[in-house]
Amino acid sequence: MLPALADLPNRPGGLSEAETITLLAALAAVPDRRRPRGRRYSLQALLLLALTGVMAGARSWTALAQWAREGQHRVSLGGAPSLWTFRRVLCAVDVAAVEAALSAWVLGRRQTAACAQAPVGPRAAERVVLACDGKTARGSRTRTGTATALFAVFEHRHRLVLTQRAIERGNEIAAFAATLDTLPDLHGVLITADALHTQREHATYLHDRGAHHLFTVKRNRPTFYAALTRLPWSAVDRQLSRQSGHGRAETRSIAVLAAASVPGIDELFPHAAQLMRVIRTRTEIATGKRTREMVYAVTSLDHRQADPGLLSSWLQGQWGIENRVHHVRDVTHGEDASRIRTGTGPQLMAALRNTDLNLARLRGETNIAASQRHNAWAGSAAADTVNAA
Repeated sequence: MLPALADLPNRPGGLSEAETITLLAALAAVPDRRRPRGRRYSLQALLLLALTGVMAGARSWTALAQWAREGQHRVSLGGAPSLWTFRRVLCAVDVAAVEAALSAWVLGRRQTAACAQAPVGPRAAERVVLACDGKTARGSRTRTGTATALFAVFEHRHRLVLTQRAIERGNEIAAFAATLDTLPDLHGVLITADALHTQREHATYLHDRGAHHLFTVKRNRPTFYAALTRLPWSAVDRQLSRQSGHGRAETRSIAVLAAASVPGIDELFPHAAQLMRVIRTRTEIATGKRTREMVYAVTSLDHRQADPGLLSSWLQGQWGIENRVHHVRDVTHGEDASRIRTGTGPQLMAALRNTDLNLARLRGETNIAASQRHNAWAGSAAADTVNAA
């Protein structure tokens, strides 16, 4: 159990403790580091106001203060906190404890959703697949003058952000294992990541935790990349897939080779079971313009655990963290333009935005902007959602 949730009361039988943690209980478990004397508002109340405010479209301390005064948030305060109260308290909160609490809550909800969902196809397709990637909150500033950078883990199937951690000193590679360490169990889980994380240490770390990898290989691994380009791909049977959307049609040619057939593969990359080449041909429907891209990848899953079609879909699913998390936080939540710049404020607000996304997707919503407008206009909709979560 995560430290922030160690003091939660016992739960009724029939469900695991993780599955029965409510969002309100998770927020209540965050320790308040303020001195007791002089406290006017509880930390849970301020976090709840900030969360429901974000759900209703608030982007600044001023907007959160207005939400506290005028919004139907159903938090009894005895007076609305000022923007200075929000700024002072939330810029000094134990943000790691907040993220641990929110992570424990969403992991329980993901487990419940997975148990309730009917199988979608072959058993291999039921594997839990997590995408990892970093993002910079461009409007923020740390003490060293750089922007706050965050590393997140996103679950492909349910489109949930499971955990997030600050990237220390701009070293995203070091944040990989540190962030995944916050997840209690990775046995059998597939981790996808872009070429930056095609590191020998990452593959060994995942192997030691019983997990698998699917990494893109690019020129930042020059020896490995060159070896992949020289393989006899033309002699390999290829699988074709076609799809269309967003004004373009795409064809994917997928070829997979057993890594054991490549001499010296262990020296090139550890725990490799299959090597993959995908040729993507995209045609703009309106203009007829055609582009072609060749992508290489490596995975620790063998042919019995994943066929070429599954590997291709999981490789494509890595973009979900960009399209369904980072892009939405930038465009719908206005993260890069936010005036919340210093302290733990940017990281905390990013965690609350992730929770807004998770709440919407657990309700089956796909249009986050529409969900935000509903929370702003439909009275106590945000508070009702949090109370039921």
